[in-house]
Amino acid sequence: MSSIANIFWFIFAGLWMALGWIFVGIVWCITIVGIPVGTECFKFASFVAFPFGKTIEYGGGGVSFLMNVLWLVFGGLEMALGNLANGAVLCLTIIGIPLGLHSPDWL
Repeated sequence: MSSIANIFWFIFAGLWMALGWIFVGIVWCITIVGIPVGTECFKFASFVAFPFGKTIEYGGGGVSFLMNVLWLVFGGLEMALGNLANGAVLCLTIIGIPLGLHSPDWL
């Protein structure tokens, strides 16, 4: 079942969301300090392209908190709003409701 859901997700939402994460990752990688965040954006792009059947593990820590604050200011809020809009658009159709409710970036 997750294979079928991943195919539908990639066609209707995953491709555009993954391209957004790749773009943000490239922007972060332009700076030396942002390279670790940029590489995580690339990992998240692969997750967003095919999210069903995958999980994310959070490491935590003090440095992680600082990078999360920087991420929120410089890219995270924009990506969250874009993904929220994507999920809302998917919920406008009956077929898209399960995909819109599972939008991985809402969590």
